[in-house]
Amino acid sequence: MMPLAPSNMLQEEIAKEAIKHALEALRKRHLVEEGAHTPAIIALAKPIISQGSEWKEKAENLELELQQCYKAQSRLSDQLVVEVAESRALKSSLREKEAVIINLENELSKTRDEYSQLKTDLQEKTKALELVISENTELKAQLEEMTIKAKNAEAENKMLIDRWMLEKMKDAEKLNEANALYEEMIERLKASGVEQFARLQVDGIVRRSEEGAEFFAESTISTVCKHRIHAHEGGCASILFEYNSGKLISGGQDRSIKLWDTNTGLLSRTLYGCLGSVLDLAITHDNRSVIAASSSNNLFVWDVSSGRVRHTLTGHTDKVCAVDVSKISSRHVVSAAYDRTIKVWDLQKGYCINTIIFHSNCNALCFSMDGLTICSGHIDGNLRLWDIQTGKLISEVAAHSQAVTSISLSRNGNVVLTSGRDNLHNLFDMRSLEVCGTLRATGNRVASNWSRSCISADDNYVAAGSADGSVYIWSISKADIVSTLKEHAAPVLCCTWSGLGKPLASADKNGIVCTWT
Repeated sequence: MMPLAPSNMLQEEIAKEAIKHALEALRKRHLVEEGAHTPAIIALAKPIISQGSEWKEKAENLELELQQCYKAQSRLSDQLVVEVAESRALKSSLREKEAVIINLENELSKTRDEYSQLKTDLQEKTKALELVISENTELKAQLEEMTIKAKNAEAENKMLIDRWMLEKMKDAEKLNEANALYEEMIERLKASGVEQFARLQVDGIVRRSEEGAEFFAESTISTVCKHRIHAHEGGCASILFEYNSGKLISGGQDRSIKLWDTNTGLLSRTLYGCLGSVLDLAITHDNRSVIAASSSNNLFVWDVSSGRVRHTLTGHTDKVCAVDVSKISSRHVVSAAYDRTIKVWDLQKGYCINTIIFHSNCNALCFSMDGLTICSGHIDGNLRLWDIQTGKLISEVAAHSQAVTSISLSRNGNVVLTSGRDNLHNLFDMRSLEVCGTLRATGNRVASNWSRSCISADDNYVAAGSADGSVYIWSISKADIVSTLKEHAAPVLCCTWSGLGKPLASADKNGIVCTWT
């Protein structure tokens, strides 16, 4: 940009010239006015008496005009001074702005230099970036190729592992089946020996319950309440004794399983983990595992020694009301629920191996002595036998006019006891399903759809609870009442007899458990 000093000088000269012209114009006007007034003055000087007054008046007018001209000249002078001052102020402002412009021009020059440098750097970095992008594209292509190879290798490896695991599973399954077959054969041999020994009577008083096991006395008729235990809140629906033991197991609406010492009436252990009310209980013949049927649609399996839940068996879609364990093996469990199904479970595998579907819900069930047949009692009043391996119906009989509430197998396995809402307790021959005895009593009323009755260890007596809080005991041989036990204040839901012959235990709707001797 061109320097601005000559321009300032030019403007200053122009201002001076303008002032000179204004002054000259004022002088000329003054001279013109004086020239115009001169004749008047001369005329006044002449001694003309007739025109004196007229000329005097004109002179006064002209003098007045002259005064006005002087005033106008004064105003113009003042205006000229103001304009000169403004011109000086504008000149000072102009100099300041010229300095600012010079500074801005310097900054602009520096900025242009920086821009040129940045542009050069950008071009270099753009070239470097293009090179990196090219290398990245090549690396990406290589990575995709290697990824495809890795996926193929992984798929091939997985397929080989699956094949290897499948072969291992097949080998393990074959080994498990062989072990299970061996155990089942051993258990059947033991069971046949147990059955033979169970048929023997020594002086009509003593029997053998199992080879190498303790002797048990013939069951006695209970008359006295030994212990009255507040076991559960909200009711107790199931109780049973451990095999060849006086320990009692109870399950209640408070979702707990409790183990009791019937000699002292004290609590030995509590098992937690059930998510619903306990409707039925079973225990393996080695007393190691307790299984509970729950209103939460599941079955829970506890390890008694550790007190921990070992399995949660899921598959039913409604409350599970009945459960039993095979008499010859601790492996197979059968359950019934209000989803119209009966399920067979393998405890070693922890899942269902067979499902039986039927139109009538099952309230109670049990295994036969050989573990090959399931006995089930249904809402329609029928007793049915099922093949555990095929799930097919073997035979059925109309056991009651109303719902079956309980099924109990005799110790020798030849007789099955059923109880029904018609307040009858029938004894059936397992081989022919013919009625071999019917037990009834005035005042005995079955309390619920899951009221459990039982047979004594010597197969001589039947005990059943009633809605009036009584426990009735019948002699099977006499088909008559031999004892009526009154201690409960609420309907009795279940009874069970110890395998040692005594005591008898009963539980009611208030959660009270009584042991009788």
